[in-house]
Amino acid sequence: MGAVKEMIKRWLDIKPAENQRITIDADMSHQDACFEYNLWYRGSASELDQFYKSLTTVHDDVVRAKFWAAVPSRGNRLRKIHSGLPGLMVDMLTSIVITDLNAIEVTDPDVWNDTWQEISEDNNFVDTVSQAIGDVLVQGDGAWKISFDKDISDYPIIEFYPADRVKFEKKRGRINKIIFNTRYYVEATRKVYYLEEHYTKGMIEYHLFDENGNEVSLDSVPDLKGLKTITWEDDFVMALPMMFYKSAKFPGRGRSIFDRKTDAFDAFDEAISQWQDALRIGRVKTYIPETMIPRDPNTGKAMEPNAFDNQFIALKSSMSENSKDTITVEAPHIDYDGLLATYINTLDMCLQGIISPSTLGIDVKKLDNAEAQREKEKATLYTRDTIIDTLNDVLPELVKNVLAVYATLYDMGIEDTDVAVTFGEYANPSFEAQVETLGKAASSNLMSTETQVEELWGDTKDEEWKKAEVERIKAEKGIADGGIEPPAPEEYAV
Repeated sequence: MGAVKEMIKRWLDIKPAENQRITIDADMSHQDACFEYNLWYRGSASELDQFYKSLTTVHDDVVRAKFWAAVPSRGNRLRKIHSGLPGLMVDMLTSIVITDLNAIEVTDPDVWNDTWQEISEDNNFVDTVSQAIGDVLVQGDGAWKISFDKDISDYPIIEFYPADRVKFEKKRGRINKIIFNTRYYVEATRKVYYLEEHYTKGMIEYHLFDENGNEVSLDSVPDLKGLKTITWEDDFVMALPMMFYKSAKFPGRGRSIFDRKTDAFDAFDEAISQWQDALRIGRVKTYIPETMIPRDPNTGKAMEPNAFDNQFIALKSSMSENSKDTITVEAPHIDYDGLLATYINTLDMCLQGIISPSTLGIDVKKLDNAEAQREKEKATLYTRDTIIDTLNDVLPELVKNVLAVYATLYDMGIEDTDVAVTFGEYANPSFEAQVETLGKAASSNLMSTETQVEELWGDTKDEEWKKAEVERIKAEKGIADGGIEPPAPEEYAV
């Protein structure tokens, strides 16, 4: 068989393909991408217009063809409307997660829990977590920074730096250094400096650079005088990275939920702007002969039309014998169905894989029942679960590091601590539906009394209340402690 293949190959004279040299220019650096995503989140139409028009001088035709980069013909005006959808998506996802955050507690040893609650309250930690979630969703990643300033607080200070102010250095695929960037402006010299704080295990180093990238003395900035390298013996880091998705465009960095969506956002804004432009152009037009045009009572000059109220078009009077000067009104046809279909399709492209329309209060099919609405929430649930899985890993580690910093500052012994982060449920079935489902499971002996109570009440009741509820239910059923529950009613049937 092999000889036959070789004979056919020689007969067809097939030559293997040669590798070609292909060069593709990246459209943006990581910093530029973070800036772009921030503009989408900020939601200013003017800022988006300026940004994309500035890119047309250095980028390809793809950017020039974008709606936000479009320049109208001379003498015309193009109204550009921004939907605000990107910012709404981030704020809604952040709100969903933060609302479900029930508690962050140190479970072992218990003596550290009071200390953590005081640190959390001092730092307004829940609000900081909310800001961190939003920053990571927008820019892709970021890092937690723990510092200490006796002039501000007796407790460690917890901050979150978004991706545009953080750099990661890796060793064998693992992050071993986190660099925080802070901009300083010195009024006296009118110069700008950039402080880099290098956080590694057991050490913090400080480096100051001028606008040209040259390292200068820390004393160049009055606020940084006396800043020195800090070291400690204990095995912990005063910084922690956080990302929800990994970027394919920038290896080692996180992926924003706006990545791969900016073109869809651009098309969505174009659809909205086109709709509003059609409504404006399609207003009822009034054609009035020159002899009947309203005039200024003081000057006798013909009044100019207004685009928003008394718009009219002047017509010269006809010279024919039977002509009459009449006012003609014309109402142009607007393709509402086509505009609506475009709106819905581009909206779907913006939200696919991230969040459900019903989560944002958007009902594109007015006939969905409650069950169908819950089914639509699955996209939101997947995104929410990804965020919560990351927080369940990052927040306990962060709390441990904060307590380790506190113990080191006050010469206390560092202990191994266990931290519990609990979240509630989202988009659960109604209470009545849960009771009905659990009742069927109980009657079929598919679920114990303890499990029924836990499933029904979850985190809404404490453990002592649920334990008492189980005992009450068992007492009403005549079940002794440690006894076996009675069989289902069907088993009594003859």
